[in-house]
Amino acid sequence: MYEFCEYAQDDPEHDYFLIIDEINRGNLSKIFGELMLLIEADKRGEAYQMPLLYSEGAETFYLPENLYFIGTMNTADRSLALVDYALRRRFAFIDLMPEFGTRFEAHLLGKGLPADLIAGIIQKVQHVNRIIGDDLNLGKGFLIGHSYFCQLDTLAEYASPEDWYQSLVEWEIAPQLREYWFDNTDKANEVTGILLKP
Repeated sequence: MYEFCEYAQDDPEHDYFLIIDEINRGNLSKIFGELMLLIEADKRGEAYQMPLLYSEGAETFYLPENLYFIGTMNTADRSLALVDYALRRRFAFIDLMPEFGTRFEAHLLGKGLPADLIAGIIQKVQHVNRIIGDDLNLGKGFLIGHSYFCQLDTLAEYASPEDWYQSLVEWEIAPQLREYWFDNTDKANEVTGILLKP
């Protein structure tokens, strides 16, 4: 991280972005260390440089104003800790929701899926997502996302696009639904049935 910050310091005309995928999987105090003090937007620049704790001599460090941190979180993974409040207040939080609109449709059409199958996928997944979103033990962080349907590299391996979709539901989405309702097999099967309905 130190070297990346130096790149940004040496090139103030360009913005630099450090993306930390699934930021809530790590020990954030250890990941950021002393940087915790400098992450806030009003603590950027040379005016806020601080001595490096473990360096020899009087070497100092600061976060340049052209460096941005982006952290992603998987809020559906129940085994992960929430981000502590000390770090949470240093970030803006933005929910990215599943998108099944015109861009999604255009992507699938461009990959060769028939329009009627696409319309069915959208209708069924939105129905399932309403059920998930209304469930008090789940909610919007557990919705089925569009990314399940965007990787179509294996489409040619199936006899038809419908077979591809059925396999996707049975092998990728249904296990997730069984995990969501691990204590209610009937509910998991009912919701999976919505996705598999012709």
